[in-house]
Amino acid sequence: MNKMAHLVSLAMLLAGAACHDLERSRQVDNPAVAGKTIALQVCSNCHGATGVSVSPMFPKLAGQRKEYLVDQLTDFKLHTRADPNAKRYMWGFTHLTDAQIDELATYFSSQSTTLGDIGDLALIGAGKAIFESGLPDKGVSACIGCHGQHGEGVERFPRLAGQHADYVVKQLRIFRETDTRPRGTVMKEVCANMSEHDMRAVAAYVEAFPPEADASASPPEDR
Repeated sequence: MNKMAHLVSLAMLLAGAACHDLERSRQVDNPAVAGKTIALQVCSNCHGATGVSVSPMFPKLAGQRKEYLVDQLTDFKLHTRADPNAKRYMWGFTHLTDAQIDELATYFSSQSTTLGDIGDLALIGAGKAIFESGLPDKGVSACIGCHGQHGEGVERFPRLAGQHADYVVKQLRIFRETDTRPRGTVMKEVCANMSEHDMRAVAAYVEAFPPEADASASPPEDR
């Protein structure tokens, strides 16, 4: 095992151990604790203090759209987002107040974004074509319409630029194969006819997005 693989494995082990005990965290249960404090003392175990997670098991939150974060935290709180990792790591946030959710979303959305890894160039090229134009012969819509020209996200649609490719693939599978995402109607339709290669291509492309992804959000295209 090389050094990087060892570090990633160690980070996943520590993060998993920390997140699994969220239900017992006094910070999560205390309505007087500021959202930033929760971010630094609890969320940082999995997502990093500045929202840049090491392990692809946990998404990067830095620079994520605030509206999207509020929606997801609310779904975790209400237990309406029910994919396996949501249950294991996030359902302990039952006692978050609306104010804490807003503060958490504000904190992570204001953190500086980071670039992702650049992988197989042929796969990235295939992903770019799907992201920009979709797969008309399969009835798959272009990603750009909801996620922005540079993957920066639009309104309640999340930022994808720089996100861990493995995490993106996992979420696409969840949308395609389950009904555990309460806001996933659009994505379930998009993913229905995507192959594993299609999903990996899109994920590789969004992870490799250039700095232009920090441009102000572009409006969704008319459909």
